[in-house]
Amino acid sequence: MILNMNHASFTVSDVDKSVIFYRDVLGLKHLDTSTRDTEFSQDVTGIKGADLKIAYFEADNCRVELIEYLSPAGEKINTATCNIGSAHVCFNVNNFFNFVKNLKDNDVVFSGKVCTIPAGPNKGKSVLYFEDIDSNSIEIISDRVHL
Repeated sequence: MILNMNHASFTVSDVDKSVIFYRDVLGLKHLDTSTRDTEFSQDVTGIKGADLKIAYFEADNCRVELIEYLSPAGEKINTATCNIGSAHVCFNVNNFFNFVKNLKDNDVVFSGKVCTIPAGPNKGKSVLYFEDIDSNSIEIISDRVHL
């Protein structure tokens, strides 16, 4: 039986640069950056020669893990949300429009535009998709209804 979610994860090209984005632009709490033993990394991922550098971040109710494969070199994939196998994380944010302004001020790439959610459990709240520095999709939803 699943108890709860431990973390969401993205593979990134440069964990140190991504730490700056997730910590300084998104405001997540940086918990740790460390490497993993190659034998462990190979065993857990099933990827021969896996050499990992991992950063962990925390928000109030979740953690985000960023993994850089120091080896083997990976390929850049098209992470557009319409592609099968792509993923994204979604954060609830307060001061939604100030948060969006901060993203704009930091030259963040937006996937779409601010919209109001028309139905479901988040009906009436503002929503926006954007990308991190490796084009991984991130969604934000306002913490309250905006009319």
